[in-house]
Amino acid sequence: ITTLINHKDKPKRSDKTLQAIQRVGQAVNLAVGRFVTVGEAIANENHELKEEMSVACIDARRAGETIAQLTDVASLDHPESDSHITIFTDKTGVVKAARLLLSSVTKVLVLADRIVIKQIITSRNKVLATMEQLEKVSSFQEFVQIFSQFGNEMVEFAHLTGDRQNDLKDEKKKARMAASRAVLEKCTMMLLTASKTCLRHPDCESARMNKDGVFHRMRLALEQVIEIVTDSRPNGENEMAPISIYSGIKEFKNKVEGLRENLYFLSKENLSTMLEVILEHTEDFTDSAYTSHEHREHILELSKQAKMELEQLVSVWMQAQNQKTKDLMEDLEVAILKTCQCMNELKREVHSAATSLAADLLKYHTDHMVLKALKITGVEGNLEAVAEYTCKLSEQKEQLVEMCRLLRHVSGTEPLEITCIHAEDTFQVTGPQIISAAETLALHPSSKIAKENLEVFCEAWESQLSDMSLLLREINDVFEGRRGEKRVYLSLPRPGKHNANLKALKPVKLDTEEQAKIAKLGLELHLLTSDVDSETEKWEDQENEIVQHGQSMSSMAYSMYLFTRGEGLLKTTQDLFHQAEIFATEGTKLASALHAFSDQVHEDDKPLLLLEAEKLISMCKQLQITAKASAQGKSATFTKVDACIMKTRNVMTLLCQLLPLCFKLLRKNKAGNGCLKPAPPWKEDRIRTGTNAHTPERRVETFGIKSLENHITNMTFLESK
Repeated sequence: ITTLINHKDKPKRSDKTLQAIQRVGQAVNLAVGRFVTVGEAIANENHELKEEMSVACIDARRAGETIAQLTDVASLDHPESDSHITIFTDKTGVVKAARLLLSSVTKVLVLADRIVIKQIITSRNKVLATMEQLEKVSSFQEFVQIFSQFGNEMVEFAHLTGDRQNDLKDEKKKARMAASRAVLEKCTMMLLTASKTCLRHPDCESARMNKDGVFHRMRLALEQVIEIVTDSRPNGENEMAPISIYSGIKEFKNKVEGLRENLYFLSKENLSTMLEVILEHTEDFTDSAYTSHEHREHILELSKQAKMELEQLVSVWMQAQNQKTKDLMEDLEVAILKTCQCMNELKREVHSAATSLAADLLKYHTDHMVLKALKITGVEGNLEAVAEYTCKLSEQKEQLVEMCRLLRHVSGTEPLEITCIHAEDTFQVTGPQIISAAETLALHPSSKIAKENLEVFCEAWESQLSDMSLLLREINDVFEGRRGEKRVYLSLPRPGKHNANLKALKPVKLDTEEQAKIAKLGLELHLLTSDVDSETEKWEDQENEIVQHGQSMSSMAYSMYLFTRGEGLLKTTQDLFHQAEIFATEGTKLASALHAFSDQVHEDDKPLLLLEAEKLISMCKQLQITAKASAQGKSATFTKVDACIMKTRNVMTLLCQLLPLCFKLLRKNKAGNGCLKPAPPWKEDRIRTGTNAHTPERRVETFGIKSLENHITNMTFLESK
């Protein structure tokens, strides 16, 4: 349409031009015809909107035909002299037809969207109705029948909301939808075991509380999905998201820097209020019992300095408004720079306070000792010990909730802020649910279903802790500029550059069904990146070449995991294949670093290290061959994607074995040379416990079984249950 409207009238028109115009007109008409056919099919299936949809489709078809008639010029030698009206004799006719076409097509899209929203609401209502039935059942047989129906309805709802999430353009809404769907995914398994426990022990108050908590949370999540889909809030209230320190500082700096262009666009009271709000939020850090004394002092000092810098800025600013001299403008520039620098330092300090607290807490709670103790004392029926450990879990919950609140202030982006809020809610809700599940088990220590129920809630807690490690890494990446459009390793191909055959590189995305098929592999890759990250964190020398290559490979593997979810910077299969090539190259570089490192280790240890390095080279070569192989057609492309991710997972599994081996050899080498400082005893114990309890092989195997049973993307476990 744009081509036709912008077509320049020239006195002399070649046959080529006339044919091109006719082809464009015919192409528009054919495209409209196909589009309208789909619209009419939708209208026939949805009687309440049939009339509106039919009118819009008729208008679109008429406009398409008009454009085809007006561009039917190829057979005319002298279009101007002919009585036939064409684009050359009636340019306004084309403009009118184009406007009618665009408005009618837009109407068809809006009506189709209304139908999709109605489908999601109808699906939600079905789920709610079945949930009410599940709450009231009194026999196992009845429960199994209704839960089977509930499972099918949840599968339908998951598909509809998953498609909607992918279609959302607003990143904030997308993050909220992802959080709500994550709650529904985890709660479905909780609902199963909590309901079974309640049926087995109908007179147990803690079992009833446990079940009620799951149903309540699922209802809230279902309601939030509908709010996002319909873009509405209950009772017409507006969504008031709490302002974070980062967003406050960003807005404040924008206003301050705006004074360079316009001295009169805001008042000094406005600027002072903005700073007051930011400094009020810093009290979340200074009042927190978990903020270190050093961080607290620095934040208070910088808050005081920020007030002084703003006073100086306002003073110079007011003078500049009255008398715009060169000296005053230079003073204003200095005051602006000093104010912004102070705010940057404050931002850096609160980021350091939040992320260091998070890193310490996540490291401290990685062994899940309290959860293990609750399981043991519950099976023993030791109510006193269970009460003692529930107090400890409550303390842990308060620490983690506070950590999430502080991380939200420094998350850097709205989607990450929402993820922090979701994590906070998860810890707030899951903590008491674990306690009620543990109390039920302690009251019925021989109950297998009560034991299974506690396991499910503990797994949800462990899973959220694991997610927090990834969230912390993303927050650090945003702060250091590693998350965004540019990544050091992400040199994606550009069409027409270094590509001889563009057809072979046609970018395609995975559809929902393909994402579901590959989800298990992607999640295993996700888990392995966490393992690699935890191994690299143990190294004192973060500049070590082995560590840097390992971190880089982990970051790339994480991007590939995000691709399997339809998220992240890798948008198409071609992006993924290119990423796999770079990942393999990085692995080869790591192998070279391992060869160099082998010269520093004892002769006895050298063969093992070199053997592992050769394995790595071989696996990286295989991955490169797979990534470079051509694939034509949807099925072949998906097979190639599957192979690339599988081979990346295999490399990451090897990397999980290599890093602790190198760490051990490095310590041994340093100890042999007498240059290793003795580490504090608690740290040695912690590393030893971590490596014994969480070896990569065991974690992957456990996850494989867990994902087969729990993986919610397909939710096939519901049908099997």
